Parts: sequence; C-alpha cells; structure tokens
Amino acid sequence: MTDDRIRPAVAADVPAVKAVVDAAFRPYVARIGVVPKPMEADHAANVAAGRVFVVEAPEGGDRAAGSARVIGLVVVEARADHLHLDVIAVHPDAHGTGVGRRLLEFVDAHARALGLPEIRLYTNALMWENQKIYPKFGYEVVERRATGPYDRLHYRKRLL
Repeated sequence: MTDDRIRPAVAADVPAVKAVVDAAFRPYVARIGVVPKPMEADHAANVAAGRVFVVEAPEGGDRAAGSARVIGLVVVEARADHLHLDVIAVHPDAHGTGVGRRLLEFVDAHARALGLPEIRLYTNALMWENQKIYPKFGYEVVERRATGPYDRLHYRKRLL
C-alpha cells in the first residue's frame, strides 16, 4: 500500500529535506553529545541517487504559496539481501499525525516491491523514543554496537 503524498524527492526538495532532518534530529544533539549522522549527510547526493522519499502536508492549511510542504522523509538503500532504512525523519510540527507510521508502511511496501525479505536500521541508544516505536512495527533488536562516539541499537524486520 502506498500513499500518494509519498514520492521520490527531487533536487528542488533538498533544502526541505535538510530542514526536516535538522528539525527532527536537533533535539538529540545535547542528549547524545554529538551531532547525529543524518544532520551531516549529503542530502543532495542522496536525492540524486534516488534514496530519498518525502511525504508532503495534506491539501489545505499546510500549503504555502501554492506548493506542498515536506513534513517527513525516509532515506533508504537497497542492499543485496535487505533494504537499509538509513533515516526516517518527521518534522516536529507533524508529530502525532501518523506521518511516521505512513513512512514506515511505505518502507515495507518499497522493500516488498524490490523483492527484499528484510529491512534493517539502527538508532542511537540514547534516542529511547525509537526503542518504543520500532518494536510496534515489527522490528526486533539484533545487536548493540558502539562505533566511535555512537552507541547504536541495530534492528531488523523480516517481511513475510
């Protein structure tokens, strides 16, 4: 099942992608003591490579100057045996509206469309909100690994 407001990002979306990622991850800087990797990503390169999919605000009051506003996104990369969910970000103004759920459902559908049996992701261990969210969507922790200053929980979801 896909959402018609979720689409591949285009070059013109790069500033919005950066803005959403920065807004979503900025609160974690003080908590984890380093800048989260998604904030340092090359968003233009990810968009150009076709790895970024965005969700726009629904029609109505969230539209400005006749163009849709990006309120969430995922960055994914197909690997040989799984889909890597590199980033999921929802603008804080859209928290609690179902955008994250729709993005996770999109990732499931995308992996299935690519014929991949599994989705993998990791999150910083200090982003404890994620530890409550991912299991609700069928993800299981497979390991905890520190890489430099990042203490990460690695998850996977097997698709049936």
